[in-house]
Amino acid sequence: MTKTEARRPEPVIDKTDRGGSLGALMLLALGLVAATAAFALMRKEEAEPYILGLLGVLAVVGVFSLFALSIGLLRFISKSDRNPLAESFMNSLEDGVLLADHNSRIVYANQSYAELTGARGPADVRTVERVFSSDPDAADAIFRLSQAARAGRYATEEVRLPNAVGEVANGARWYRIGVRPLEQDVAIGVGGGIAIWQVADITRDRTEQENSFQELQRVINFLDHAPCGFFSSDSSGKLVYLNATLADWLGYDLTQFISGELTLKDIVRGEGAALVEALLGSEGEVKTESFDIDLVTRSGTGLPVRLVHRVPFGAEGQAGDSRTLVINRSAGNDDEEALRAAEVRFSRFFNNTPVAIASIDKAGRVERTNGPFMRLFEQGEGLGKDVKLTEFVVEGDRAALQNALDEAAMGKSEIAPLDVSLEDKGDPRSATFYVSAVQDGQIGEDAAVIYVLETTQQRALEAQFAQSQKMQAIGQLAGGVAHDFNNVLTAIIGFSDLLLASHRPSDPAFQDIMNIKQNATRAAGLVRQLLAFSRRQTLRPQELALADVLADVSILLDRLLGEKVGLKLVHGRELWPVMADVNQLEQVIVNLAVNARDAMESGGEVAIRTLNVSEDASRSYENTRGMPAGEYVLIEVVDNGHGMSLEVMDKIFEPFFSTKEVGKGTGLGLSTVYGIVKQTGGYVFCTSEVGSGTTFRIFLPRYIASEKDKVVEVKPEQEPTNADLTGSATILLVEDEEAVRAFAARALSGRGYEVYQAGSGTEALEIMEETGGAVDLVVSDVVMPEMDGPSLLIELRKTRPDLKIIFVSGYAEEAFEKNLPAEESFTFLPKPFTLKELATTVKKTLEAKTQERV
Repeated sequence: MTKTEARRPEPVIDKTDRGGSLGALMLLALGLVAATAAFALMRKEEAEPYILGLLGVLAVVGVFSLFALSIGLLRFISKSDRNPLAESFMNSLEDGVLLADHNSRIVYANQSYAELTGARGPADVRTVERVFSSDPDAADAIFRLSQAARAGRYATEEVRLPNAVGEVANGARWYRIGVRPLEQDVAIGVGGGIAIWQVADITRDRTEQENSFQELQRVINFLDHAPCGFFSSDSSGKLVYLNATLADWLGYDLTQFISGELTLKDIVRGEGAALVEALLGSEGEVKTESFDIDLVTRSGTGLPVRLVHRVPFGAEGQAGDSRTLVINRSAGNDDEEALRAAEVRFSRFFNNTPVAIASIDKAGRVERTNGPFMRLFEQGEGLGKDVKLTEFVVEGDRAALQNALDEAAMGKSEIAPLDVSLEDKGDPRSATFYVSAVQDGQIGEDAAVIYVLETTQQRALEAQFAQSQKMQAIGQLAGGVAHDFNNVLTAIIGFSDLLLASHRPSDPAFQDIMNIKQNATRAAGLVRQLLAFSRRQTLRPQELALADVLADVSILLDRLLGEKVGLKLVHGRELWPVMADVNQLEQVIVNLAVNARDAMESGGEVAIRTLNVSEDASRSYENTRGMPAGEYVLIEVVDNGHGMSLEVMDKIFEPFFSTKEVGKGTGLGLSTVYGIVKQTGGYVFCTSEVGSGTTFRIFLPRYIASEKDKVVEVKPEQEPTNADLTGSATILLVEDEEAVRAFAARALSGRGYEVYQAGSGTEALEIMEETGGAVDLVVSDVVMPEMDGPSLLIELRKTRPDLKIIFVSGYAEEAFEKNLPAEESFTFLPKPFTLKELATTVKKTLEAKTQERV
């Protein structure tokens, strides 16, 4: 035996070489002795066949064994034949190793196992179940391991015992116990069902872990209760850590703090968050900056602090978690209190002002900035990396800005403000730059201080106001033209009726007179479109269900759109009602659908969608500037036609503007839509893209009926064709347009009425005085010189409170009724009107017992 082999630890128990059975050997020997004795008692002749047979069997067995030994099927095994490397490895393990069969008989156990389990010799070695299951703290774990061993599964458990195995009072110990199956191997002479148990004492590892945890707790405790605040934020501005000192300053309960719930914007006042988040660096760089800003406590009060902000940068300049120290700069008793207070005040003014401020060096590079400046230029990549200020404005404005900076570098005191457009990949933005020169030595190497006011919203409002004024001016012009033209059309239509009354259909001039009247009626339709745009047409609003309205108008739309253009209606669920004039609303839908059809010359699809829009949802729609948040019912008309450019979209609602060829459109379709929607109290917006199509969105206010509004509408009965329109009452006709007054006087006189004529309100009062008030009905224009119709009515009511009156006007009833007393009653007849409409209205008004507003 070598010296190395002498030092090698031996297993406590090793029964792996017991490949045979002594009992079987003894039985074999006894069998051979018995056979020999039997042969000896037999006669030679009788025994000879048996002897030869037995020798033959033994010969066959011998030959077979020789062949088996030759091919390696059988071999002799001894301890010297086993693998010494495997034995050395097993015996040198610090962990205890035990092999046991399925009957819990020990096959092998190394020395470490005996030491761990307290065995003094081979006779004391016990299986793992017997060693540990007697301890109640380990019983459950050992049971689970035993089940795994019987099932041939791998399992491991950790158990804690009050004392070491076999000891009484030497302190708690931790053990890791594992079991796994060993596959059958004839080479080692053991059968299947062997389980490998491994036991390790891990008490020292657990002690070191507990000590490390306690040390970590001490460090965290020191950090939590440090005299300064501390936080850490990730690259998106979320707070991942907050110490107890800072949490106490801000009024947060640290036990309720969850990493990622708070952000810098939650605890940093004003634009300070943008200032902190704007720190940039290159890969592998660690940057530290200090900021004097105000934090905001949970109660909303300000807390002046100084941040020492340290950020590491990883791959591609990606910012990592910060390490930010927070120094409380609230009022104290230090000797430099006045200086500290001045710094705090300046920091508050500098970072909380709505004006973006930055210092610029002589080369035009941006140096120190405040929070609003960082927010304004947050889309400018590379801010803080020696970037020049001119890079933040569009190329066309850079020369003017550079010239102002050059003047500041030369010390010029008065530099005119610059209105520039900002370089931005999103929506266009604009700002006004104020450049103030810095005298030498005032602020280090700075050459100028820049003050920037964003004017994007202001310019948008100015453009919107200018467009509104333009539309209002056009509307006033259109309304005035429509009013005067209505008087002309009233006269033309009226005198045409008088001529038709005196001509038979067989007369040669009858057809010419009819053509005059028909063209005048057609012209009246154009006038109504102008009045719709100017929002002065007469509306008869009623509660409507849009789904029903669109279902009715879809039949007409199918014919108008033709075969090449399909119609798709998509209704929202449970649409709210709206208050609108059904005829005018149908005209809006038809006009938009026809426009969509004309934009798809090669065919396509017009989709009309409706849905309810809640108050929150109304804020989310783009390009709806000027529409207040509220509850609306939305009508969308979408086509996939050629679309419109921005220049065309700016003018689509103007009267007589059209992109169609001459003779194919009047340019009043969309202006009519605009006027009707506006007069209904709604809003209309358009979005379009050349080549992609156009979408019109109409937002109509949701109508909620009150009790007083729930009145059953009584529709007037249709006038019989041969109704008697004659009468014998006295009528005062007040009209400043002579042609209209002449026609109306002749029409009423021809029906048997006694008619007095007045060209103004003042003249009408004089006639009333001359006749002693013997007038049954007053038919008056609304817009007249000297005294208008409502003023005339107020004067007449002083002496004739029961006098009936009919107002005629080219404007809508709503345009003048606001000038009347709330309970005033009258009948309204819109211009232009025919002879029959005038006679019918007069007849009904006179026959009514009491006059109600009609």
